[in-house]
Amino acid sequence: MARNKFDVDESLETKFDINQVKRLLKYVTPYKGKMILTIVLMLISSALGMLIPMFLKQVMDVYIPEGNIQAILWMAVLTLAVILAVSVILRVKITLTSRIGQGVIHSLRRELFDHLQELPFSYYDSRPHGKIQVRLVNYVNNLSDLLSNGIVNTITDLCSLIFIIFFMLALNVQLTLLCMCGLPVLAVLVIFVKKKQRTGWQIQSNKQSNLNAYIAESINGIRVTQAFVREERNTDIFNRLSGDYRKAWMSVIKYNFMLSPVVDVISAVTMALIYYIGVEWLKAGSGVVTVGTLVAFSSYIGRFWQPINTLASFYNSVLTAISYLERIFETIDEPVTVKDRPGAKEMPPIKGDVEFKDVDFSYEDGVKILNHVNFKAKAGETYAIVGPTGAGKSTIVNLISRFYNIDSGQLLIDGIDINSVTIKSLRKQMGVMMQDSFIFSGTIMDNIRYGNMTATDEDVVNAAKTVCAHDFIMEMDHGYQTEVNERGSRLSAGQRQLISFARALLADPKILILDEATSSIDTETEILLQEGLARLLKGRTSFIIAHRLSTIKNADCILYIDKGNILEKGNHEELMAKKGEYYKLYMSQYSFLEKGNG
Repeated sequence: MARNKFDVDESLETKFDINQVKRLLKYVTPYKGKMILTIVLMLISSALGMLIPMFLKQVMDVYIPEGNIQAILWMAVLTLAVILAVSVILRVKITLTSRIGQGVIHSLRRELFDHLQELPFSYYDSRPHGKIQVRLVNYVNNLSDLLSNGIVNTITDLCSLIFIIFFMLALNVQLTLLCMCGLPVLAVLVIFVKKKQRTGWQIQSNKQSNLNAYIAESINGIRVTQAFVREERNTDIFNRLSGDYRKAWMSVIKYNFMLSPVVDVISAVTMALIYYIGVEWLKAGSGVVTVGTLVAFSSYIGRFWQPINTLASFYNSVLTAISYLERIFETIDEPVTVKDRPGAKEMPPIKGDVEFKDVDFSYEDGVKILNHVNFKAKAGETYAIVGPTGAGKSTIVNLISRFYNIDSGQLLIDGIDINSVTIKSLRKQMGVMMQDSFIFSGTIMDNIRYGNMTATDEDVVNAAKTVCAHDFIMEMDHGYQTEVNERGSRLSAGQRQLISFARALLADPKILILDEATSSIDTETEILLQEGLARLLKGRTSFIIAHRLSTIKNADCILYIDKGNILEKGNHEELMAKKGEYYKLYMSQYSFLEKGNG
């Protein structure tokens, strides 16, 4: 699937619309009380700040000509008090907006993570995990400033702009209109950069996603990289992806930086124009302006363009955030195809009968993996599934746990269609050990207990003893409290499998699924393990996938599968007597072992 590559740009499934920005606001709703308080404080701060130019006008036009030193000192005290009050309000505002922004980020990230927990295996099969991770971490983080300061600053700056225009009009209407003549120029520029910014940030987010996907893949495969001396080649690939990201960033960031300088230029031009016209009016003695009015007005001009600059920055932030929001909401909107049906009931305590009735399944449309599969395993029986690679063996056991939905037919447990019960109640009664023996960072005790969080330490130890893991665990520095790294890099492949096996056994499942459970265990350990398994499998319905046929000779029934069809079915002796596909497979493996021993 082309989508599942680190060097292929992702394409959005849906077009962006403004409703997604509105949708973001729902995460802000729980903090509306704090936001209102912040906005009120900022409005008070803005209103107080507007008084300083008026103080200055009064001093220039009245108190200085009168020589009223006491009044000038009082104005200085008032100005200092206003500045201190604004500083205190700003400190409170920073605290409140930080809490609001991080609270919203936490809520958004939690919803995204919760949804990822529910998405089916097919979602993770179709894309690199690094491209999923970048949405949960980087993209959400990139919204932080917008949510922390952008919304509050925009609302308060809009109100401040109204205050400023009011004070400017009160001082001089003509100068106010002259000051605002630069706004049409800014509006034309905003329209020009809008489309280019959104497209540019989409490209940039794609390149960031590609780079993150490759980094994640490289870290996971570092042992293979070093084993095959691929460091230089991998560095070349990294440099290419990093270069693409840098190029995309530089291409779009120029539009971000375009608005602020233009605002500054327009501000400077209008300031110069007003000074020129104001001085000419003063020379003419027309009485339209006074020196104090001109000085106060020039102060308001700087304040007038400051919120406009902030609004332009917010506009940039919104356009940037749009490219991230599209990806985040696309993930949140990804349908959970494997989910409880309306009215699904709790699965009763499982006895263990499992039946496939004419089951068809495909991962992709038109490519069948299972074709009209039929069989019935009775409670307590052990079924082994063998066949060539890609035949559909793992698919069968994945369907029993309902990791995927079947295309047609029925899958029954104790006569109950598994589609009619809740997934949680079904999986809680199963033990699954897959080919990938995943070990979490933490202690060995915690990793085994992952299969049953209510289990006691004694239960954990007993499970480890059953699968012959106890001895090697006790030989480690701190026994069951030994810390292991992510993916169990400190453990051998066989040790990881044994710990995973103990985890599955601890769940005390009624149905046990072992997918290549002994593939990394040495022959001596396997013999010991078979003794424990014989006791464990008794009374449980078990499905075992194994390439080493010696491990499944005692199974009640063996299914030989190829190209999605059950070609042969029976126990070991029956299938050997048929001298069919299973016989050929067994004899070829036996012959290979004989040559190896020879």
